[in-house]
Amino acid sequence: MRPDTPATPAETDRANHVAEAERLERTAAMYPEDAEHLLLQAAAHYELAEARDRATTLYDGLLSAEAPQSPALIRALKAANLWEYGHEAEAQAIITGIRTAAPRDPAPWVIVAESLEAHDELEQAHETFTEALDLLVPSSERESGVPLPKHPLLLGRHRVRRMLGVEHDAWDALADQANRTPVSLDELHDPKRTWALGSENPAELQAEISRIRAELGSYREALSRPFPVAVLHWPSPEYTELLSAYPTLTSEYPSYEAHLSSTEASLRELTASGTANVGIVTGTVPSYEAFAASEGSSPEDVSLLPQYATTLAARGRAVAWPPAAGAGCWCGSGNAYASCHGDAA
Repeated sequence: MRPDTPATPAETDRANHVAEAERLERTAAMYPEDAEHLLLQAAAHYELAEARDRATTLYDGLLSAEAPQSPALIRALKAANLWEYGHEAEAQAIITGIRTAAPRDPAPWVIVAESLEAHDELEQAHETFTEALDLLVPSSERESGVPLPKHPLLLGRHRVRRMLGVEHDAWDALADQANRTPVSLDELHDPKRTWALGSENPAELQAEISRIRAELGSYREALSRPFPVAVLHWPSPEYTELLSAYPTLTSEYPSYEAHLSSTEASLRELTASGTANVGIVTGTVPSYEAFAASEGSSPEDVSLLPQYATTLAARGRAVAWPPAAGAGCWCGSGNAYASCHGDAA
């Protein structure tokens, strides 16, 4: 493009996304403890800028790092990105690997299923959504209510089944329960809706606008809390180090057993009060000291503890609670959650 030729809005948008991605990369280099979260955001901006090769480079770098925090999520994002710029065979191979590995986090399943759906592999998308629900949603949750992080699996499967033209089943009934919009899922996921957008009938167009507004409302609600309400947990070694360095915190943590009991009780109280997105963040003494310094305060200030928990959650460090059926307890005891802190007795 000649220097005197003005940039188009699309070119400006792409340039802005690249600039933001490069800023996030620089920030990640300064804060290695948050690098994975920041670099995933950077990769998303590269994808929006159509710089998909640069996004793939970031995904490869994260996967080659020692012990990535969310390897299945990174692989899923990489597969979806590769497929978008012509690397279908490699993307399909990664997706097959993810399905075989059967991760316990719903996010990778949603990403690969939606990627299959976007490329008209509807049967495979349906199989992927169903595999994830069978694996991640135990019978107890089917009866008491599927947790919010797993709702995209239900809604995505319902959408694909509408496109396949198959009858409702038990999972679809749960999807209807998870729907929080005033418009039914059968309407929202009606394949004929795409034709309505080309209609010259004002009534049809107005009805479609109402449906789209309902969808946007549900998306805004989901984004209104982009990270869980988190409760802070200190592993035993960190707990000992924390109180050795800052003994005044014994007022908050009189004993390790009391800390574990209080953590579980807080999580249960949040859920009972109607908070849908609840998680646990794990503290470390160096990280907490750095946070206190950034706030210009002392680590002995008890009021910093909930702020520290919120900051960790905002950085993507929260783990959803309660653990999946059969999973180990969050406390690190090595026992199953159901027989440890998940024991109601």
